[in-house]
Amino acid sequence: MNEPLVSVIIPTYNRAEVICETIENIFQQTYPNLELIVVDDGSTDDTPSVLRSYGNRIRWAAQENAGPSAARNRGISMAKGEVIAFQDSDDAWHPTKIERQVSLLQRGGESVVCCLCNCNVERDGRVVHSFETAPIYPPIEEGMWLNVTEVLATRCVLFNQAVAVRRKALVRVGGFDESFRLMEDMELALRLSLEGPWTFIREPLATRQAKLRHTLSHEASEIIVAKNVVRIQEGILRIIESSGRLAALRPQLERELRRSRRFLRAAQMKESDVFGASLVGWVLERTEHYRQAAYRRTPWFPQMKVSALDSRNFWDLRKASASEPSLR
Repeated sequence: MNEPLVSVIIPTYNRAEVICETIENIFQQTYPNLELIVVDDGSTDDTPSVLRSYGNRIRWAAQENAGPSAARNRGISMAKGEVIAFQDSDDAWHPTKIERQVSLLQRGGESVVCCLCNCNVERDGRVVHSFETAPIYPPIEEGMWLNVTEVLATRCVLFNQAVAVRRKALVRVGGFDESFRLMEDMELALRLSLEGPWTFIREPLATRQAKLRHTLSHEASEIIVAKNVVRIQEGILRIIESSGRLAALRPQLERELRRSRRFLRAAQMKESDVFGASLVGWVLERTEHYRQAAYRRTPWFPQMKVSALDSRNFWDLRKASASEPSLR
C-alpha cells in the first residue's frame, strides 16, 4: 500500500517561545511521508526568525493577522498532501498519531472523510480526555464512526489537534469559515460530518497543553459562545434543507437549534440591565441545564454507532506487499 503525503498545518501568532517545541514534536512522528507548513498570522515577536532557522525542513508563510481560520485556510492552499492534519502551536502529539490515522483512512476506504483520535486535555492541574468530556464512548478501540452528525449536533468534541482529514473533503466543503474566530472547529466538523463516515481512535494520541494563559478561547463570553452555536446550527440546517439525502437529520437539528436559542435567550437576559431580567435568565439557564441532563439519560440521546475495520495494521500490510515475490 502507498504512503500518501500528509500535510501538517500549524497556525501561529506570537508563539516564539513555544513554536520550536511544537515543530520538534511533529518531527518525531513515525509516519515517514510528512510535510510541515507553518502560517504566521501576523506575529510581532520573534516567530519569523524562529521559523527561518529551520531552513527547508519546513514550509512557512506570513500574513497580516486574520485569525486562525484564515491561517489554516492559507496552509490548506499551500498543502501538497492527500491528507491534512492540524496542530496548534503550543500542543503535542503522540509519535504514532499520524501513522495510526493514515492506517485507518486506508482501511476505511475513499468514502471515509477523516480520522479523529481522543485527546488528553490539561485543565486546572489535571488531565481529562476529550472523548469523555464530550461525552462520546466508542465501544471498541478503533473503527468506523457511522452517525457523526447525529452525535456532533448534540455535543462538541476537540477537533483541530485530533483530526486527519482527506484534502479533497476539505476542499469540497470550502475549508474553515473565516468569519469565525472562535468555535471554527465545531463548525467545520459539522460540515465535514455531512460528507460521509469517519474513523476514530479511542486512545489519546494528542495533548492539548495548558502552557499559555491567554488564547482566543479565553475571550469567549457566555453570550458569544451561545451566539456562535446558534449560527453554526442554523448554517448546518440550511445545508440539510437543501439536500434530499440529508432530510432524515432535519428533525434533530431543528430540535437542537431550538434548545440553543433558549440558551442564548437565557444568556442575554442574565446580562440585561432590566430589573429582574438577570434572575429570570439564571432560572431559564438552570432549567435548560436540567433538561439537557435529563435528555442525556434517555434512549433518544444519540450514541456512537460504530463498526470494526480489518484489524491488520497498515504497516503490516505494506511490509507483506513489499515481501511478495515479483511476477516479472
